[in-house]
Amino acid sequence: MPTDYMYVTKSTEDGHFERGQLNRYENIQLSPSAGVLNYGQGLFEGTKAYKRDNGRLFLFRPHLNAIRIQIGAERMCMPCPSTDQFVDAVKQIALANKRWVPPPGKGSLYIRPLLFGSGPVLGLAPAPEYTFLVYASPVGNYFKEGTAPLKLIVEEDFHRASRGGAGGVKSITNYAPVLQAIRNARGRGFSDVLYLDSVNKRYIEEVSSCNIFLVKGKVISTPVAFGTILEGVTRKSIMDIATDLGYQVEERLIEADELISADEVFCTGTAVGVAPVGSITYKGKRIEYKISSELTCKQLYSRLVGIQIGLIEDKRDWIVEIE
Repeated sequence: MPTDYMYVTKSTEDGHFERGQLNRYENIQLSPSAGVLNYGQGLFEGTKAYKRDNGRLFLFRPHLNAIRIQIGAERMCMPCPSTDQFVDAVKQIALANKRWVPPPGKGSLYIRPLLFGSGPVLGLAPAPEYTFLVYASPVGNYFKEGTAPLKLIVEEDFHRASRGGAGGVKSITNYAPVLQAIRNARGRGFSDVLYLDSVNKRYIEEVSSCNIFLVKGKVISTPVAFGTILEGVTRKSIMDIATDLGYQVEERLIEADELISADEVFCTGTAVGVAPVGSITYKGKRIEYKISSELTCKQLYSRLVGIQIGLIEDKRDWIVEIE
């Protein structure tokens, strides 16, 4: 849903970004030879603005998004706004589009920063100019199932990322290649796809747009980020919360066969929040997971939301209130 304003700035010749400005949300013009159109030189981020009962707006750990886009920009040979400029742009967009932020508990304002090669380039090389643009849209649940448990299928033919590639950064080139796998899965009644590593085809990596966790007793495991897995902000936050609550948290190689013995599986991401998995189909066999109010992921998510809405003390300075 289009909102009122977007933030736009362009890079100068020395790679710095000019002071950005708020424009009405509208189409943008690009040269046919823009780097992003010809060679996919682009990154995006995702964060959210929330409204509390007192009407004030706040953000959740936007500095991590700023750092992540800087890491991605280095990988993709792009200049990038500073952390301060990134966070300021996100704040401006949230305030300018405040009327679009859903009421507390009804949703959030999803904020999408984009960094892309807007300058013309025909030979394979970095673009001569870059645009940093931020827009927003009110959102509710990411999956059509709402809060119902997810039904995943392990993908054995298509791969999301490969070693040495850009799977560990939020490059725009990571997402179109998974569309066919997602379409095939949804056509068979599944919510999404769980991908395997492209080398051994035995270790789980992540779902199309979110990270995955396995629970076994008091141990919570998630695939280690070796450059093929995006290190999500929600992923990191849930790991910290789980540690605070006394769980043993592991980042390691997880074989797909371990899905059979897991007590619980859940996904995390900015868009999805924390979503329980009800079943995973692997090699034609469906693995069912018990769903109840006592799930570990519900406990973790409740604490995360409590921090976000101010019911639980923010001891880590995760919340950024917008003045």
